[in-house]
Amino acid sequence: MTQAHASKPYVLVLYYSRHGKTAELAKLIARGVEQTGMDVRIRTVPPVSPDTDSSLPAVPEDGAVYCSQDDLRHCAGLLMGSPTRFGNMAAPLKYFIDSTSGLWLSGALADKPAGVFTSTSSLHGGQESTLLTMALPLLHHGMVFAGLPYKNAELSETSTGGTPYGMSHWAGANNDQRLSDHEKALCLAQGKRVAILAKALLQEG
Repeated sequence: MTQAHASKPYVLVLYYSRHGKTAELAKLIARGVEQTGMDVRIRTVPPVSPDTDSSLPAVPEDGAVYCSQDDLRHCAGLLMGSPTRFGNMAAPLKYFIDSTSGLWLSGALADKPAGVFTSTSSLHGGQESTLLTMALPLLHHGMVFAGLPYKNAELSETSTGGTPYGMSHWAGANNDQRLSDHEKALCLAQGKRVAILAKALLQEG
């Protein structure tokens, strides 16, 4: 995926993934962003727990690099993803978002488009509540929330994942469910939508 130069507008795809499914969604969503000609940055966050090692490396051994405050501050749009944890986003992503009060105070994210995505092991395992609760801090930041409209026919046809609040994936109890064609199409559609909105809002500004 493209790593944008600091002076070029980009959409940030920020996620936490435990078993790889949310990361898979992130990559497809980023591809949708790129299909509009917009640059994209894919970033993740480090794990956290009561016994987290504070000496974690600044850069993970593989996969996306860790997100910085500047990655978030300078993005033209945001797509944020997390697996479900009791109907809410996972602690590592929440920990990172809770650290962004400085961006909130300065209004750095206000008027920028944002969308959310998630993955769950069960079909009714909190997809919609996770998406909606992830949207709340973004609304507090003044971001313009963008869901998935029903003009995407796959949203009415899917029997796996996909909601009007944002992309979702049903991973299965053993995390062995592959992304369906509907889910793949909706990932691309969500990436495209936020990128198109970001471009339009940049022109207005």
